Amino acid sequence: MSRLFLIRHGETEWARNGRHTSRTDLPLTDRGRSLATALRHRLTGLPFALVLTSPMQRARQTCELAGFRERAQIEDNLREFDYGEYEGLTTEQIREKVPGWNVFTHPCPGGETLAQVAARADLVIARARAITGDTLVFTHGHMGRTLAARWLGQDAKFAANLMLDTGTLNVLGWLHDVPAIQTWNAA
Repeated sequence: MSRLFLIRHGETEWARNGRHTSRTDLPLTDRGRSLATALRHRLTGLPFALVLTSPMQRARQTCELAGFRERAQIEDNLREFDYGEYEGLTTEQIREKVPGWNVFTHPCPGGETLAQVAARADLVIARARAITGDTLVFTHGHMGRTLAARWLGQDAKFAANLMLDTGTLNVLGWLHDVPAIQTWNAA
């Protein structure tokens, strides 16, 4: 059975500061480039049948530094959750107006719903499961967590329980015939 290797892009300035970043197209920091380059050593020699990346430069740069630019296809469904009016704000700033706010349980005015993000995740998963061999994706924090929840057959709200750091390797696979997490948040 095929597996989904999921990479969260390397660090950006906004990721480092906890600011929600979807449409804002930021480059990697020096640390982010270092994290992405380190992934090359962990991924070299693995025979991926398909390599996909979000269209955002932070994901594309991570993909390139990890050594997969030549093979990668842009997949718009891997872009980050659209935060709408919350773009660029931290969770703490949002919670000043909406106590207890969480992207997986509360709306993002002017942005996407969790159901829309989950539907995009389902399309990526269907594409990965339709091929023979493993798929490597370069994506973002909240989208990556949503992909994991949906891979496991869980409601997208389950993603609130998963931590996903920048520049990490994650492997979604199988335990016998049951979807499972094989590796998570590996630096």
